[in-house]
Formats: sequence, C-alpha cells, structure tokens
Amino acid sequence: MAVSDDETGISEDPEVRFDVAGKIVQRAADTVMDKSGDTAKVVFTPSGRRGVFHLGTPLLEAARELGVDIDSVCGGRGLCGRCQILCSEGDFPKLGIVSTTEHLSPFSTTERRYGERKTPLQPGRRLSCQATVRGDLLIDVPAESQLHRQLVRKQAEQREITLDPVVHLHYVEVQEADMYEPKSDMTRVMEALRYQWGFADLSWRFAVLNDIQPALREGKWSITAALHRGKEIIAVWPGYKDAVYGLAVDVGSTTIAAHLCDLNSGEVIGSNGMMNPQIRFGEDLMSRVSYVMLHPEGVDDMTRVVRAGVNQLISQISSEAGISPRDIVSITVAGNPVMIHLLLGISPVELGGAPFALAVDSAVYTGAKELALDINPGGVVYILPCIAGHVGADTAGVILSEQPHVYAEVSLLIDIGTNAEIVLGNRQRLLACSSPTGPAFEGAQISCGQRAAPGAIERVRIDPDTLKARVKIIGSDLWSDDPLFEGSIANTSVTGLCGSGIIEAVAEMYLSGILSSDGIINGSVADRTDCIVQDGRTFSYILYRGTATISITQNDIRQIQLAKAALYAGTKLLMDRMAIKSVDRIRLAGAFGSHIDVKLAMALGMIPDCPLQQVASIGNAASTGARIALLNNESRDEIETTVRQIEKVETAVEPKFQEYFVNAMAIPHKTDSFPNLSAAMMRPDRLPSVPVQAGVIPGKCRQRKRTG
Repeated sequence: MAVSDDETGISEDPEVRFDVAGKIVQRAADTVMDKSGDTAKVVFTPSGRRGVFHLGTPLLEAARELGVDIDSVCGGRGLCGRCQILCSEGDFPKLGIVSTTEHLSPFSTTERRYGERKTPLQPGRRLSCQATVRGDLLIDVPAESQLHRQLVRKQAEQREITLDPVVHLHYVEVQEADMYEPKSDMTRVMEALRYQWGFADLSWRFAVLNDIQPALREGKWSITAALHRGKEIIAVWPGYKDAVYGLAVDVGSTTIAAHLCDLNSGEVIGSNGMMNPQIRFGEDLMSRVSYVMLHPEGVDDMTRVVRAGVNQLISQISSEAGISPRDIVSITVAGNPVMIHLLLGISPVELGGAPFALAVDSAVYTGAKELALDINPGGVVYILPCIAGHVGADTAGVILSEQPHVYAEVSLLIDIGTNAEIVLGNRQRLLACSSPTGPAFEGAQISCGQRAAPGAIERVRIDPDTLKARVKIIGSDLWSDDPLFEGSIANTSVTGLCGSGIIEAVAEMYLSGILSSDGIINGSVADRTDCIVQDGRTFSYILYRGTATISITQNDIRQIQLAKAALYAGTKLLMDRMAIKSVDRIRLAGAFGSHIDVKLAMALGMIPDCPLQQVASIGNAASTGARIALLNNESRDEIETTVRQIEKVETAVEPKFQEYFVNAMAIPHKTDSFPNLSAAMMRPDRLPSVPVQAGVIPGKCRQRKRTG
C-alpha cells in the first residue's frame, strides 16, 4: 500500500512500490540491476558484519539480514529518520572493496521530504531504508542510529547502559475493512505486524480494544503500535508516532522519587519527588506496620494514598515535560518490602515479626490499570525483585546500579534510610541484611530536624579553636561566615537540620572536642565558647543563631548514636559471615547520599575503616537501578538472577548483633581501629606509628587537615 499525501503529509516516492500489506517489494530504478543478478559487498561498522547483496537491495534490509543493529519505527517508509547511516569513501584493501557514495542510489524524494518535514540530513548522511546498493560499500552506523546504543552514566565509575527498553514502537499500514474479506480490525493489525515487521504469535492487552478501531480510522488505516518485548500489543495511536516514555519510580518510606525517560534516547526529560503521603500513618516502616495491625482497613487507606502520590508525580512530570500521561507506557518501581506490599495492596503485617515473610520475592509484572496508575491503560509496570523480609527492591536497584557482582574487589553498599539495607561481596559471593536505623539520618526524631528542603542546614564545619560553627544551607552556595550569606538567603531563612547536616554536625563536634567518644557534650569547654549552653541536666550545642536558633541536644546525639550503631553492627555481621576484616570499596546510597561527606561519616563511625579514596556517595542509586531496568531489557534478567544468589543474614536472630551494637555506640567505635581515617585527619608530620584503638584519633583535633 502506497503512502499518500493525505495520510502522512509526505508525497509517495515513485521509486518505491509496496504490496497489499505495506511491505516494500521493489524499487523501479533498480529493476534492471535486480534482474541482472549482479552483486556487491557491503560491510557495516562498528559491528564489522559483512555480506554480498543483489544490487538494488535497501541498506536497511541488508543490515537486518546480517543482524546489524539499526533502529527503525516506520518500517522503511522514511518517516522516522532513525535509520541514518554514513558511507565511508576510499580504498579499503583489507576489506577488498572500494567504497564511494556513487555506489549508493541517488538522494530520493522521500529523503528530501523528510528533511523538509523534520531536520535536514547532515552532510553525507542517508536514510538506510531509502538508499540502495549499487556497488561495494563500507557503511558506518552512527551511535544514535543503533537500536541497542550505549548510554554512559558518570558517577563513581563509568557505567555503560545498553539502551534496549521493553517497549518499542512499530508503524504499520493496514488493509481497510472489506465486506468481501470479513476479518476483525485486530486480526488485520496483527497480520500487518507479521508481514511488515516479522512479528508472529502476538497477543494484545484488553485496553487496546477500546482504541484500535478509532485509531485505524483516524489514521486512515495506518497506526503505530507499542509492543512489549515483541510479544504483546499494549497501545496504539493513529498514524505515525515516534516517541513514547517510561517512568522510573523509587517508593521510599519518607519520599517518592520519579524520573521520566524518553524510551528512544534514554534521556531523562523530567524528575520530581514528594513526601510519601503515608507518613501520616507513621514516620517509619514499623509504625506503619503497627498501624495496619491495629487497623486492618489501613491497608486500603495506605495503598490508596501511595498510588495517589505516584499519580500526582505522573501528572506533574508529564505537565512539566509537555507530554500526555497516555504516552507513558512503561513504569519500573524500586522500594523497600513494606512499600512494595502496600503499593500492590498487600497487607505488610507478616513483615512486622519473625520470620518476616514476604508475600512475593520475585519480580512482578502487572498492568498500570491494575494498580490504578494514570498512564496509558495498556502500560506495563515492572517491580524489581525483593531480597528478604527487610531487604527490598530498592536494594536490588542499588545492586543493579553499582554492579558489585561483577568485581573481584569486595564492595560494601549501604542504602541509608529509615531502615538501612546493606550488601557486601564481590563476583564470587554476595550477602545482604538490614539494620533498623530509624529515621534519625533523615532528620526525624531530631529536635531541629527536617527533610532536605530550602533552608535546611546540609553542611557543617566547626573551628577547633573557637568551637564556633559555620553552616551551609540548601538554597545558597555560601557559607554562613561569608559577609554575603544573609543577602543570599533573603527569600529563605535557616529552618533546621537535614540528614547530612546532622551527621556532619555530630562528627564535627567530636573532632573539635565538644563531644566525647561516649557521645556526651562536654560542658567543661563551655568557658571557651557561648555555643555550649546548659540544657537541664545536660548541655546543648548552638549550631546557628539567626532568625531561628538551631541547636543540637544531648538527645539528638543519642538518636544519631543509636542509628549509626545499628548500621555498623549490621556491617560487622556480614564481614564476619564473609570472614574478612576490611573492605576494598564503600558506596553510600540514600536520599542524602550524594551530599554526605564520607570522611565525616567514617569519623562518626557509620562505616568501617577503608581507604578514603575508595569511599564515595552515590546518591539515590535505587532510582538509578530502576532507570536501568526501565531502559534495558536484559538488566531485568540480570538482577533477577543475581538476587536469587544473594545470601540473606537476619540481624534479629544473630547472637553477636547486640555486642556489635553496644561497641558501635562509641564514636567512632569502642574497639575497632581506623588507621586510614587517622592518616587522613592528621597533618603528615604527626601520623601515628601504630593502628588507632578504642575509637581515639591521636593528636589534637586542631592538627587535622581542614577541607570544605
């Protein structure tokens, strides 16, 4: 079937003929050469694949016969422009060919019209569906024309992501309804997909039935179909469509984050986040589980509000990106087990006590409609697999992002939240556990704590001589001791402490001598500063004085000690199980992971000693893992296989947990040594000659190197 002006806005190319299913069968200009039986050699780079083809063969067809990776949505009609190639010119003796643009058919009407309708083709570029073989050729396939092209994520290490989403678009032209050939519209659509794209044994989602007939008639018997894994039709649109989108979602107990991605380019075109509206049912996971135990109907309430929260993000991100939510066809979800259960509408009460049984630990495929998510009705939702009762799909996302299972070195991954998930191991063995850190690391249960928002203190440095602090807040690039600081926050006041701020504050208080190793605010140094004030039977430290007074109380210190001790004890249990005394690399994930000073986190005793250059913050790696699963089909099989091989350690039944917890209450630790930390915190001429013991960093604190 030829493409008319009325149908696509593109004049029919007189050199191309189609059969009744819309498949290219011949180009008139090449008829004579086809009959002659002459052939030519074609080599594709960068794949290196090569073959001999009859003159007149479209390059896209030659590429497909060889398995060369060239993208196309329109099926060779010159509509999408994704199949662009470059012809290399010159004599290539090793290949035995002389390649020149004269060995390609002339620039076609369709290519010219494509340039008028969209963007003119760059010099030397051709559409491989229009350019035909007329002699030996060396053809380069640019990265942007490759179906499985590489995306590079630059974080602690470079990570290549092969772009291969589970949903692809395919444009087809369908035979019109005919009284003399009584077939349903769906049957003819599936036949067109088989003839024009080679898809056999397709199924379809029920949601497509509402759209198939109006789409065909509005598109004048041409549609674009979205296929899930090449097996199922999940959505259709009238005429030609070249872009659909996916959403990577991390459902945390405190916040929900979402990233909107173009499934063609892999580009993140919008991101947003919000407080988890379930927080009114309880600040942390166990309080929400307890709520359900006392109010069984609470499952429905919490499921409804978390889905409403995700829908609110879908609406906001779609509006900001200027797209319709119906153009979102794929969602991937990471989250802790309680959040995953509630998103699915499953009661989490079994996770409230031993044996902490999951309803499901495998990956979950379901329809967006089943979860009442407001995207395309046929859209598909993929939930990453959980690992154990309190090691969830968010940890699977971190593993997928950081790849500890491919390294020989031993990695320690810590996703810090209200419940810290810990993974330890390498390509030979992986272990995982969770530790009940509580919400203190996220600013909750802290007297001046708050979520990370404009006005929150996120960085702290304390002068070891004056014991006065300078701070940096979200929303300003200046430190508080800068003369221009007040002006920089004219529209934002200092409102409290977020997670990274409280960690840095407590660590700096210890390093400056304000805090003892036992976590007691030292009132004996009050004569050196007015920042230490009596607070009942204990003391408080005033971090900032301004429109609001931000202080740290003795109870705040205790909350941080409890949280970091639980985290460290969980790590020690995994190290014991793996029979190692140290780790090669540490990665800190979590909502505030990208803002934390790793040196201060170690000084506080959150993590074991390690060469500091091998310790890095990786931000919300669970979201990154969800994005990888969104953009790469094979990564789903990879993480599902990896998760099944992880050894789970349950901290609640480990006899040594309490001992490790008590020792870790000290800052940085009661018994463990920190030689790497000590070296980094001392001047070069005062390095200790023996490993540091009992949590003491030798030398006066003012001798440490100051950074930031």
